[in-house]
Amino acid sequence: MDWPPSATFSSPNTATRISSSGSPARITRRSSLPSECPREPRRFMSSSSRQDLLKRRKNWRNRIRFLLKTNSSKSVLRLIQNRSYRPSADDVNQWAQSLDKLLGHKYGKAAFCIFLKSEFCEENIEFWTACEDFRTLTSHKELVSKASGLYEDFIKSEAPKEINLDFHTKNAIVQSLHDPTATSFLAAQRKVYSLMENNSYPRFIQSDLYKELCAVARGEGKHMKH
Repeated sequence: MDWPPSATFSSPNTATRISSSGSPARITRRSSLPSECPREPRRFMSSSSRQDLLKRRKNWRNRIRFLLKTNSSKSVLRLIQNRSYRPSADDVNQWAQSLDKLLGHKYGKAAFCIFLKSEFCEENIEFWTACEDFRTLTSHKELVSKASGLYEDFIKSEAPKEINLDFHTKNAIVQSLHDPTATSFLAAQRKVYSLMENNSYPRFIQSDLYKELCAVARGEGKHMKH
């Protein structure tokens, strides 16, 4: 992900893996999170337990379908329904290494959006994504217009999608609105990224949604077919 040199969000541990070419490749890994898809141990399951499991899976599928139907982003809906974007096992394993890996994959980001929506905090990923787009702008006129829109939607008090920011960060944004630059929202974007990384992201990795995506990637999630 093309962050400015100063835009460092975390300091995960590093490890070395031998690539297919035989040369060592450095990877990042969060020690507090699983490095690969969680696997359920094989064990005998009684009839009642199996029925309970099937019921919980059905409830989960209905919830995800509802979220998909009510999601305002049509691109996310198309992405989820397109089998060509289904992740591989390697893709899903990498999502557990860092939030950056997750957001760098289209399906991973879409799944995370759905998860945040289920937790009623989708404004964080929406703001982060808007900031990514904002940093690519070069026209001063566009910067002024988009900066005003970001402030109205996410920053000002009682904004429709107000994010949790401290006074100093908000004030710095207000002061920059008359002459914004591509990095005017970078401090706020860092804070939101950190909030997702330390709160929503670990819950996503432990969620039923992530476990189901692991099953799909392993070819076991047959009930995910559309």
